[in-house]
Amino acid sequence: MSTQRFVRSAREEDVDTIVGIQVAAWRDTYGSVLPEEVLAELTGEEAGQQFRHQWSEAIRRPPTSRHRVLVATDERLVVGFAAIGPAGDDDLWPATDAEIYALHVHPEHVRRGHGARLLNATVDHLVDDGFHTVSTWTVAAPNALRSFVESSGWQPDGARREIDMGATVSMIRLRAAIGE
Repeated sequence: MSTQRFVRSAREEDVDTIVGIQVAAWRDTYGSVLPEEVLAELTGEEAGQQFRHQWSEAIRRPPTSRHRVLVATDERLVVGFAAIGPAGDDDLWPATDAEIYALHVHPEHVRRGHGARLLNATVDHLVDDGFHTVSTWTVAAPNALRSFVESSGWQPDGARREIDMGATVSMIRLRAAIGE
């Protein structure tokens, strides 16, 4: 097992890798709930360009000091990432409620501890920033992210939404207490 596995702040040079991880993870997660042509559009080159811009901005100019993009590495290779910050849902208070906007490990690198390291690092940062709870949205249908965070003690909090991604996708919000 490698001793060169850690989590660090994302850098501008990580953007292309982050996009590749997002696309691979989306194909894995949404492959069973979206038609192939919709999935191809959401993970195609045009979408990739938008993701590159989005992640570059998030890394270079985060909206607040409480927004972060972190990456998990293995032998200096970026294999996963997480984006965190204040909760954006109207029923949550962004001063004490945080959100994991994205948490993805490349499908070729799952079940090697990268997700756990990312989740632990995000919680550490969020607690340091004064947050008391954290939530994340995931596909309601069984999927790896949902199983992973539920196995870490997160629970559905009753919030649901439907997202039109070219096909309707049911989402649930999972939540956990992390601070006082």
